Amino acid sequence: MQNPKTSLATEFLLLAILALLWGTSYIFIKIALVDIPPITLIAMRVSISALFLTGVVLWRNDKFPRDGKTWRMLLVQAIFNSIGAWTVLAWGQQYVDSGLASVLNSTSPVFLFFITLFVTRHETVNKAKLIGAMLGVAGVVMIVGPDALRGLGANIGGQAAILPGALLYACGAIYGKHFGTLSAPVTAAGTMVWASICLIPASLLLDQPWTLTPAPRAIIAVLMLSVFCTGMALMIYFRLVRTLGSMGVASQSYLRAGIGVALGVLFLGEKIGPLTLAGIFCALSGVAVINWPRKPRPIATNPA
Repeated sequence: MQNPKTSLATEFLLLAILALLWGTSYIFIKIALVDIPPITLIAMRVSISALFLTGVVLWRNDKFPRDGKTWRMLLVQAIFNSIGAWTVLAWGQQYVDSGLASVLNSTSPVFLFFITLFVTRHETVNKAKLIGAMLGVAGVVMIVGPDALRGLGANIGGQAAILPGALLYACGAIYGKHFGTLSAPVTAAGTMVWASICLIPASLLLDQPWTLTPAPRAIIAVLMLSVFCTGMALMIYFRLVRTLGSMGVASQSYLRAGIGVALGVLFLGEKIGPLTLAGIFCALSGVAVINWPRKPRPIATNPA
């Protein structure tokens, strides 16, 4: 029997890898948006990842669902996770600094907490998880720097796009619980197939991508975004939805800012100040509080 502590450590490691993959996606999106419009960028992202994930499914000898109901559910999941969320995020990032964008996007677990509490009630939420969600947002603000919030209210259109993106991420984490009978690669591939079907025609109609001449660095950014930050990330994501739950998988948004700082230290020689250290501590604490298993309450028995 697998040691529960070992299992939890594995899930936390996968959560950190997911945060790394999705955290670096902001960089690749920024690079690609210089030469590629948002709709076409996301259409390229989902279509390349659909091909990659379909290859993984075939390699594993997995089977795609054959019933219409499951495919309709995968369409809903695609709207939450990619068609809607990624499109509005890419559009909003044209007008919002990356620091403020990461703060706004980190509100997803807070949205998720209140949706779960008042609407779906699909898993247990309590004061500890709310505290964890608030700690995580506070940590992201401290990591990015309070100065990032000074832009709040400016470029309201871009900010108004990113916040609904965070809400869609929350809905996707909740709805993803419906795919327990499908493997993570099949679920990921199915959502990307639907996203491709919806976004490729939109790209052809709105952007006329055959007229674009993206630089090599933009093409490389799209490939990295598609294979690693999308294909591999979604396989981890749908696994964690099952093992850590909706709140747990959403908490990776708090780790992204800290990972960005760590990358800056490792590759750019940047230094970490006291406020950033405090922010990383808050973010990690928030993730731990949200995901740490609760001991079941003992069942009271009436004396004989």
